[in-house]
Order: sequence, then structure tokens, then C-alpha cells
Amino acid sequence: MSTASVTSRPGAVLADLLPAARTKYAVDTALVVGGAALTGLAAQISLPVPGTPVPVSGQTFAALLVGTALGARRGFLALGLYAVAGMAGMPWFAEGQSGFAMPSFGYVLGMLLAATVVGALARRGADRSVLRTAGAMAVGSLIVYAVGVPYLALAADMTLSQAVAKGMTPFLIGDALKAALAMGLLPAAWKLIERRG
Repeated sequence: MSTASVTSRPGAVLADLLPAARTKYAVDTALVVGGAALTGLAAQISLPVPGTPVPVSGQTFAALLVGTALGARRGFLALGLYAVAGMAGMPWFAEGQSGFAMPSFGYVLGMLLAATVVGALARRGADRSVLRTAGAMAVGSLIVYAVGVPYLALAADMTLSQAVAKGMTPFLIGDALKAALAMGLLPAAWKLIERRG
């Protein structure tokens, strides 16, 4: 199947444009492992934020990018692998942490759900224009906070308003910058592929 026919086909995500290997299983496995590894590497770009146990990191951006590029199923599997490997002791959560006892583990769970949702949105074309990509990234970020903030409140013995102040408010500007980066990257990737197709 040519790249042009895939890009014009509804329901395609960027990963669907890769050349087919001998088996679809091999390609999907490589994409899932690569998505988990990318998220783990991006998590190492991390800065502590004074007054909160939640650092600024690249893992949320990577998780949303992985979900969007791979689609819901592969995105879920990639972030599931990332979460399970981190819980098993691989030190690739933000700040080189692992396990599930950390107060910020809820954000990892939120990223798993968010990657799935933005992957489903991407299959409906949410990554092909700037505005639609912005909407998908906003939905993904809200999901991460919807799981991460209440988890932080419970794990760190905070009220919900304290958890919002420490686990969401300081990160909104950074999330807007990450969304802006995705708004440039994803639609541009589709335009480049369509030109080459």
C-alpha cells in the first residue's frame, strides 16, 4: 500500500505509514517498546519544582506524542509497558524514580489513559491540523491531571485544593508550551508525508 493511499485513508495514524516488516506483530512490538523507551528517556528531562513532589519533566509530552503517533491500542501498550517496567524497578520515571509508592505515580496512570484517548482521537484525524491537535493535547493533559491530582492528594495527605495548587497550577504554562510544540510537529509531519506520497 502506498503512503498516499494510507494518508488519505480515514483512521490512519503516523505509525501506520511505516514500511511493513515480515510480520505486523514485529512492527507493533518494536513500536510499543520504542514508545515506552521514548517516554522513559523523556522522563529523564526533569526539573524539581520547589514546594511540590511533582517535577517538571518530558514524560507527559512523550506519552501524548506516543499515543497520538501510535494510535490507541499501541499507545496503551507502550505506556502500559512503561508503567509496569517502572513499577518493577526500572528507574525511568521522572527523576530516575521507580515503583508505585511515589506521590506522583498517579500521573503515570493518567498518562496511560491519556495516551489511549489521544490515540483514539488521532485515528479520527485529531493530529492533522493545528487546532485539532491543540484540542487533543488539551484533552490528554486534562486526563493526566484528572488521575494524577487526586492520587497526589491521597498519597501526600493533601486536600484536593492543595493538590491542585501543587500538582497542576505550576505546570500549566509548561503544558501550553508542550501543546504548542505538538501543534507544530504533528500536522507538519502529515503535510510532509502527503507531499512525498
